Amino acid sequence: MEAIQIIPFENSLRTHFEIINKAWVEELFAIEPFDKEQLEQPEKTILEKGGAIIFAKKGEEIVGTVGLSKIDDQTYELIKMGVSKNAQGMGIGKKLGIAILEKAKEMGASKVVLYTHTKLQAALKIYQNLGFQEVPVRDGKYCRCDLMMEVQL
Repeated sequence: MEAIQIIPFENSLRTHFEIINKAWVEELFAIEPFDKEQLEQPEKTILEKGGAIIFAKKGEEIVGTVGLSKIDDQTYELIKMGVSKNAQGMGIGKKLGIAILEKAKEMGASKVVLYTHTKLQAALKIYQNLGFQEVPVRDGKYCRCDLMMEVQL
């Protein structure tokens, strides 16, 4: 089995961020306006505001991605974590989660939050294994999210 490499965002990879994330959002939910903006303009909506995006690469194929959106100097939000259908079940989500939390520490974060949905059981297991704990949901941020989690770094 080929090793999974975690690589940083570069412009030539931006379409993978959109394609991988659109696939799972459209399969389970509906694209919301904030999704469209983040997926189509990640440089403007995530990177220029102090966030980060990383990718998982297997051989020459990009198979996963996750973003980190800056909320304030100590708090970041884990966003848009997705793994291609053909690469699910290989531990890629966990590798992305570990890598993005390391990136958050490098960027000065003391806390990372995320919003998710209870029907995303595989994702919830990853988040729990990474140390995320459920906290009360801040109302109205995302239509499809019924669960908020956070981890102290």
